[in-house]
Amino acid sequence: MEFNIIQSIITLFQMICVIIVFAYLFTRSRYFQEILEKKPSLKTQSLLIIIFGLLSVYGTISGVTLYGAVLNVRDLGPFIAGLCCGPWVGIGAGIIGGLYRCASGGPYMYTGLIAPILAGFLGGVMYLANKRDLVPTWVAVVFIALVESLVSLIAILVATPASQFVTIATVVAIPMIITNVVAVLIFSTIIQNLLDERKTRLEKEKLETEIARKNAELQIAAEIQKNFLPETLPRTEGFDIAARSIPAKEVGGDFFDVIPLEVMPITSSQTGIMIADVSGKGVPAALFMALSRIVVRVTAMWFKKPSEVISFANPIIANNSKTGMFVTLFYGIIDKETGTLTYVNAGHNPPLVLRKKTGEIEELTLTGIAVGAMEDAEYTQAEIPLAPGDVIVLYTDGITEAVNDRDEMFDLDRLIETIRKNSNSPSQEIADEIIRSVFSFSDSQPQFDDITLMVVKVS
Repeated sequence: MEFNIIQSIITLFQMICVIIVFAYLFTRSRYFQEILEKKPSLKTQSLLIIIFGLLSVYGTISGVTLYGAVLNVRDLGPFIAGLCCGPWVGIGAGIIGGLYRCASGGPYMYTGLIAPILAGFLGGVMYLANKRDLVPTWVAVVFIALVESLVSLIAILVATPASQFVTIATVVAIPMIITNVVAVLIFSTIIQNLLDERKTRLEKEKLETEIARKNAELQIAAEIQKNFLPETLPRTEGFDIAARSIPAKEVGGDFFDVIPLEVMPITSSQTGIMIADVSGKGVPAALFMALSRIVVRVTAMWFKKPSEVISFANPIIANNSKTGMFVTLFYGIIDKETGTLTYVNAGHNPPLVLRKKTGEIEELTLTGIAVGAMEDAEYTQAEIPLAPGDVIVLYTDGITEAVNDRDEMFDLDRLIETIRKNSNSPSQEIADEIIRSVFSFSDSQPQFDDITLMVVKVS
C-alpha cells in the first residue's frame, strides 16, 4: 500500500492526540508544580520515567510499518521528559521505549533502541543548559527537528537498502520530523501558557500584597496625620471658631491650627489661627505638612508679630524642602482686647471677612510669597479691626476649585453666597453648610484636592 507524505502526517497526527491530551493533564498535576519549582523528588522523577517511558511505548505501538521502517512518535515522550525534568528522567524514559522497540526486532531495532535514549539525553542537556528552566518554544522546536533529523539519518544510512533510500526518507523520515516538531510546538505552547498564567498569578499576588501593605501604611500615615490636626479646638474667649479638613486621598497636604499664645511676652488675650496648603499630594505633602505645622506652631510661641513668626519659620522650612515643595499659608493673631486681626498671608487664598454691620465682604490679600519657596523671602503684616458678628472664613482651594459633572467650579461667588446665607449661625454650622454646599455642587464627581476650612465668628 503506497502512502504519500500527507497521508503519513495525518497518520502521525492521530498518534500524537493522546500525547497532547496527556501533556495538558500533566501540566496541571502536582508533579509539574514540583518541576516548575525545580525540586522534583526522587519519587516524582521515578514516576515520570515510567509515565514518559510508557508514552514512548505507545509511540511504537501506534506506529505504522512502511517499507520495513516504523512511522512513529517514539522519541517524543523521552525528549519531553528530558526537556522538562532533566537528562536522568529523559534517559530513563528512553530506555523503556527503546527496549520495547528492540524487543520487536526488525532491521531498525538497534536504531529504535538508541533513538529514544538519545532524544531523552539531548532534551535533558537542553534542560541543564538553560539552568533547569524550560526552554522557549522556538528553541524546543528547532532542537527536536535537529534530533529527529539526526536519528532518521542514522536509521536510513544503517538499515535502509539503497533502492529504498529516497522512499523511506520522504514517506517515513520527513513526516516523522514534521509531526514531532508540531507535537513539541503544541506541548511547549501549552507549557508556556501555563508558565505565563503562573507568572501573571504570582505578579498579581505580589501586587495585591504590595497594595495591601501600602494601604496599611497609608492608614497608619492617615492616623498619624489626623493626630497632627487639633481634635478639639481650644476655647477662645471672644471668638467662636470651627474648622474641618477633608483630604482628597488617605493623607493630604492641607492643615489648620488654633494656637493659644500664652508664652511670654505674648498675652493670653491673643490666639493664633492658621490655615495652609502644601504643594503636591499624598504622603510627601503630608510629611511636609507635619514639618511646616510644627515649625510655625513652635515659632508662634516665641514671637509677638505674625511677620516675625513667618520670617523666622520660612528659612527653616525652605532648608528642609529637598524636593522644591512649598506651602501657601495664612497666619493671623486675633486679639480680644484690641478687637483686631493681625495677619500674614503667604501666598494663600485670601480669607474672606463678612462685616455684620454693612454686609460687605473683604478679602485679606497677600503680604508675601509662599513659605519655603525662597529662603530669604520677606514678609509684611496687615491689621484689620473686628466687630461683633463679623465672620472670618479661611479656606483652601479645594473648596473654590471643586468641580461638577459639567466641569464648572464651585468658585468664590458660591462660597460668598453660602457665607451670607448662614452668617447668623454659629461658626460650626457655617462650616458644615459650606462643606455640604461644596459636595452637593460636585455631586458624584471625585474630589481632586484637599478641602480645609476654618470659620471664626466674633462674639
